[in-house]
Amino acid sequence: MSNIIYIATSLDGYIADRDNGLDWLFEIPNPDDKDFGFDEFMNRIDALVMGRNTFEAVCDLDCDWPYTKPVFVLSNSLDSIPEEYRDKAQLLGYSKVKDAMSHVVSGLNTHGFENLYIDGGITIQGFLQEDLIDEMVITRVPVLLGGGSPLFSDLDMSQTFEHIETEVLLDAMVKSRYVRKR
Repeated sequence: MSNIIYIATSLDGYIADRDNGLDWLFEIPNPDDKDFGFDEFMNRIDALVMGRNTFEAVCDLDCDWPYTKPVFVLSNSLDSIPEEYRDKAQLLGYSKVKDAMSHVVSGLNTHGFENLYIDGGITIQGFLQEDLIDEMVITRVPVLLGGGSPLFSDLDMSQTFEHIETEVLLDAMVKSRYVRKR
């Protein structure tokens, strides 16, 4: 069982700009439309757990639904998933999401979802706060946003990760993989 982050960040550590925009992710030309290992990564996971902001950002993308695995949305403010996405995502019924990350994991593990892709800033921060992240794959995009939604926040205790590999993508981005040392 593992909980994995797979995300892109700016050089200054933001996953969205000040307007919650993601346009900066697409500024580097990708003429061959490479997925940089995303499909291979998705084959390793059983389900996605994401926060409301990330879910809404994915819904606003100008493309088809990008996931073939079950998606579970954590939210303190959504009452239901919008009609057009009900066959694509399920709302998890936790009233205090930030106090229940370990309950989210155990509940999903009980239903056979053992390898989870954790996505969204607040969700990732909550999982890290409870020391529930086993692996991180972080792609750094060479842009300074100067503000926005940070990937990381303060933690009550330090956590050590082992660097496994790094690769350069399109001679511009750097994708690194880290595994939690326990």
